[in-house]
Amino acid sequence: MEIESPIRNSNRTTATMLAGEVAKRFGMEGLPEDTIQIAFRGTAGQSFGAFCHNGMSLTLVGDANDYLGKSMSGGRIVVRMPEESRLDPADNIIAGNVLLYGATGGELYVEGVVGERFGVRNSGVHAVAEGCGDHGCEYMTGGAVAILGKTGRNFAAGMSGGVAYVLDEDDRFEHRLNTGMVETEPVDHEDADLLMEMIGRHVRYTGSEKGQRILDQWHTYRPKFVKIIPTEYRRVMEARKAGAQQRTETA
Repeated sequence: MEIESPIRNSNRTTATMLAGEVAKRFGMEGLPEDTIQIAFRGTAGQSFGAFCHNGMSLTLVGDANDYLGKSMSGGRIVVRMPEESRLDPADNIIAGNVLLYGATGGELYVEGVVGERFGVRNSGVHAVAEGCGDHGCEYMTGGAVAILGKTGRNFAAGMSGGVAYVLDEDDRFEHRLNTGMVETEPVDHEDADLLMEMIGRHVRYTGSEKGQRILDQWHTYRPKFVKIIPTEYRRVMEARKAGAQQRTETA
């Protein structure tokens, strides 16, 4: 089904009861991708798309308040600029603070800058935004996040899992990174495939001009991306990879 609806900032936790019904009727697997597509236009209140589940695709043309995608377990949420807007997404906040708090799965694409604590306690969502405030990816334990612009200070504080990719165009990202639990490394071929796929989907769903420019000039932009990965998480991934390779050789 496809639904279109206006939305106001007094409409809080929009689509959450729907997510509950989907989970109750179809369990953890939910529904096939894009079974329920809902397009909103306006300003969403707090917790837009909270607990979003597999089979739900929510598109918001406008902007959103805090806690968007809170505890989502599947599906897709898109926030993009109105077609008539002349604002530069890289310079304008389009969604609030604490996005994806406690989320475990699904996708989020935001054509613009998001507030503080983006992806806090995210454990499985793949998300793309074009800039974020302070404390991005705080306490993140899984999933993948791509930031196609500047971040605030204290990025990756307490991050123990997952991976993040940040476009460091001013060569100053290291001063905004909390290195207590993470380290940085270049984007290798495997990372490049994932990152290009994420940006490609971001462009597909938001129409992002910056995302398209990055893809068109990939050889120029790829070296500017910094990969952030928790130190212990990387050791675990390497051990698993080595174990799988050893089992394959033995077999």
